[in-house]
Amino acid sequence: MIRAHDLHKSFKTRTGTVNAVAGVGFDAHDGQITGLLGPNGAGKTTTLRMLYTLMKPDRGSIEVDGIDVARDPVAVRRALGVLPDARGVYKRLTARENIAYFARLHGLSSQRTAERIATLSAALDMDGILDRQTEGFSQGQRTKTAIARALVHDPRNVILDEPTNGLDVMTTRAMRGFLRSLRDEGRCVIFSSHIMQEVAALCDRIVIVAKGQVVAAGSADQLREQTGEDNLEDAFVKVIGSEEGLQA
Repeated sequence: MIRAHDLHKSFKTRTGTVNAVAGVGFDAHDGQITGLLGPNGAGKTTTLRMLYTLMKPDRGSIEVDGIDVARDPVAVRRALGVLPDARGVYKRLTARENIAYFARLHGLSSQRTAERIATLSAALDMDGILDRQTEGFSQGQRTKTAIARALVHDPRNVILDEPTNGLDVMTTRAMRGFLRSLRDEGRCVIFSSHIMQEVAALCDRIVIVAKGQVVAAGSADQLREQTGEDNLEDAFVKVIGSEEGLQA
């Protein structure tokens, strides 16, 4: 379980201070997919970066499986699998070597590493690319490699920033099935998106973020009921007050 409470983060720029996140708070439960939905620039990525310890909040608190991020960030990182917005892979290494390198960083034995690579390769349909050098990989192949790398230590909590961004239709469909399998295994899954159809299809709970704040939260049915709208797209537009950044 991941719990965020009253998160704030601002950045100084040449023209002044930008309040990227201003009071975001929500709970993401085990065995559920929680979606952060919002237009581009809403504060989703900054929120996720605070959750996975890349950034420190100016104010507020985060707990992962009851561990305070500020007190023990190393333990929190062990409990998290993260797909960041940057999908960099080591181009001179094969997909298998990329995954194995991260397994070593997490202290996995050679036998356990081989077992996890086999499991993840089957789940992500990577058998045909495992022993290919990643230079020249398609966006989908890089994303699969990055997800396998993030999950090699078998974390109970998974954070993915726009996991289907840039993927073709078939790879997107397969990725959605993979996310559902993570949920069905009892993991806590958080992912961000600005794509309405994706969030509606996948999420047990939706947290709508706009201008650095949570403006609504609940299941798709609850959000429709709260806004009095028949479909999620209209509910989204109503709560954020704009169609900016919305993709059906």
